[in-house]
Amino acid sequence: MGAVDAVRAAGDVGFAAAEGDTGGFGDEGVVGGGAALPALAERVTAVGGSPVRDILAVTSRPEVVNFAGGLPAPELFDTEGIAAAYRDVLAESAGRALQYATTEGEPALREALAARYGARGLVTGADGVLVTTGSQQALSLLATALLEPGDVVLVEDSCYLAALQAFRFAGARVVAVPGDAHGVDPAALEDLVARTRPKLFYTVPTFQNPTGRTLPAGRRAAVASVAARHGLWIVEDDPYGELRFEGERVPWIASYPGAEDRTALLGSFSKVMAPGMRLGWLRAPAGLRRACAVAKQAADLHTPTVNQLAAARYLADRDLDAHVSRVAAVYRERRDTMLDGLAAALPEGSTWNRPEGGMFLWARLPSSYDTTALLPRVVERDVAYVPGAPFHAGEPDRSTLRLCFVTQTPEEIREGLRRLGEGLRAE
Repeated sequence: MGAVDAVRAAGDVGFAAAEGDTGGFGDEGVVGGGAALPALAERVTAVGGSPVRDILAVTSRPEVVNFAGGLPAPELFDTEGIAAAYRDVLAESAGRALQYATTEGEPALREALAARYGARGLVTGADGVLVTTGSQQALSLLATALLEPGDVVLVEDSCYLAALQAFRFAGARVVAVPGDAHGVDPAALEDLVARTRPKLFYTVPTFQNPTGRTLPAGRRAAVASVAARHGLWIVEDDPYGELRFEGERVPWIASYPGAEDRTALLGSFSKVMAPGMRLGWLRAPAGLRRACAVAKQAADLHTPTVNQLAAARYLADRDLDAHVSRVAAVYRERRDTMLDGLAAALPEGSTWNRPEGGMFLWARLPSSYDTTALLPRVVERDVAYVPGAPFHAGEPDRSTLRLCFVTQTPEEIREGLRRLGEGLRAE
């Protein structure tokens, strides 16, 4: 798939299904003269291509200034500390590190994760945490444990696109809850809960992907109250919450009255340690957590032992919070560089937000612009963004786009914005 084709796919969740590959060894076409093979499962063909995969295909080209993928800056990884953790684990307990382990996760890591929650005011026992292979697996496990085909899932508008894919893969009917620049509208949530009888509400309340917005404390309390009154699961995804540059931390929805027994809180080391370790977790009530463990046994038995032990060792020997603070300071400078250059890069009449942390900001061009249609000519100038369309569960706002500001240096951001402006102005 070429670069322009790949970014076209990022703007249309069904692109791969519509254009599908045919034939050829390694594909599912007929190679020899035998009878045709049974068709793929409907759930695969119905969901179609993966925008995440297609975005990564574009951003792997070194000449592209990458505002598209949500990739942490690799030069900021604590490679020395992570390497030391792996060396120590393999030197001291290689047999254990390279062996099978329990599905729920290594006790040392679960204890460390529980302690981190407790230090931030959310009392958690080690048994309350299930380690997953990235937080994306936690989403898949929750979908398996909670959803039957046809069940309703409520999501923010806009919503993390890989969550949309996970819920649709489970056969759910995904319905967007209206909101504004501050996030979901609790009154609209309550109305949709009453009308659609959903199984769960999914939210990224802190530095949301794609918009970068943060749900205020009052609305978090209202969401918890709606869930308690109407009998609703809350899936609170928090991969970015530690990357705060300014402002005050807002407590997790899971900590508010009414949410305690009905919230699955997801976390990840991908944005604060290293995504290649593929370490995430979920904190959930006992019954739901056990159901997810059963689903995980069927999926992969357990998350790699050596990665879990290395992460636990890193938390014991290093100061992760100090590392995150250093990373956040760099990300803040990059955010500010992007904010400083947007007025010159985007068409007159465009608007954008100022996130207090995380990795993304959200821009809206004048309504005459279609960011999906514009993307190929922008990519021809070796810069990429993600169109807003695939982040919508309902009617898309085609004038929107997501920009990731953390992967590039300030100099690269300035050059990327120059190229972006040229691409948007080109006829």
